[in-house]
Amino acid sequence: MSGPSQSAGTVRSGSLFVVATPIGNLGDLSPRALETLKRVAAICAEDTRHTRQLLAHFGVERPLIALHEHNEDEIAERLVARLLAGESLALVSDAGTPLVSDPGFRLVRAARAAGVPVSPVPGPSALIAALSVAGMPSDRFVFEGFLPAKATARRERLSALAGETRTLVFYESAHRIEDALADAVAAFGAQRPATIARELTKLFETVLDGTLEDLRARVAADPNQRKGEFVLLVHGAGEDADAKVADGRRLYAKLSEHLPPSTAAKLAAELSGAPRKALYGG
Repeated sequence: MSGPSQSAGTVRSGSLFVVATPIGNLGDLSPRALETLKRVAAICAEDTRHTRQLLAHFGVERPLIALHEHNEDEIAERLVARLLAGESLALVSDAGTPLVSDPGFRLVRAARAAGVPVSPVPGPSALIAALSVAGMPSDRFVFEGFLPAKATARRERLSALAGETRTLVFYESAHRIEDALADAVAAFGAQRPATIARELTKLFETVLDGTLEDLRARVAADPNQRKGEFVLLVHGAGEDADAKVADGRRLYAKLSEHLPPSTAAKLAAELSGAPRKALYGG
């Protein structure tokens, strides 16, 4: 895709700029992003303390406006009024590309509805960074963001995705990564290929791959692999995946919440016609 380009220092008045910031390595802030942050009237930030530290590193002094999930609806109208009055604003998240599992879409939606130009300033994204190094099919993928915090909801979400043929990408936190991997094993099967990308672009960056069971065991055995921020990628069920197995795993995930694993697998196999061993290793 090609078209007219703008110089790095061009900041149109009355525009909202959605600016990607580093996910770890500060060297990943683009020259255009830096110039935009220097020139806008104010910067809307998810956590102003975090963004103030980033700006200080680069010698940028701009007014900051807190914009997060708890106040976005309330202040979006006021921000759009400022844009319509001719001010330019930037929107940043704590790290990476705004709106990707972060606040901001309500402001962008309101600005576009009001006819305000909204321009992306592309850059780092943990989602794309992880996908680029995972060695999994990337022509078609599904981004599921963060899994539900509660176990029952998380298992239901995963079981609903058991037959998905596209590469699956999730964000996960340090205190839930073990549970998420255990639930993924139950939903997708122990042998499904997967990758964990941890602390991308940071000092202790690691990328682990193997089967889901391999990764579950490695994370359980190494406390260092339970620290930081995670992207979990799971290989999709092949295009020729047996629909019975996918149905069986969904049933097993649900039944195992109420029954012993062996009993749940037996019933799920009978109801779906899937091989019992494909649902439960016991």
